[in-house]
Amino acid sequence: MGIKKRDPFDILIKPLLTEKITRLQEQANRIAFVVRKDASRVEVRHAVESVLKVKVKTVNVMNMMGKKKRQGRFVGKRADWKKAIITLREGEKLDLYESA
Repeated sequence: MGIKKRDPFDILIKPLLTEKITRLQEQANRIAFVVRKDASRVEVRHAVESVLKVKVKTVNVMNMMGKKKRQGRFVGKRADWKKAIITLREGEKLDLYESA
């Protein structure tokens, strides 16, 4: 009955790139990812540290509810997802969104 060790690449789904996240990265040294819905803060921390080779200060996670969408008379719903905002330690830098 031990804890199952998951692959870090399975926990981090994709990075988030919005205006707010870009501002947080410049001002507060934070990055954001879409993560698995069943991932915990500790799992996200270990995944970021092992995949991106940076030291993490804090991890904040939040469940995002999918929006209701309609197309004509048909109503549907987008999937729920989980967002993690990671604060990096002082001196750590990650150029995840930088291009040439």
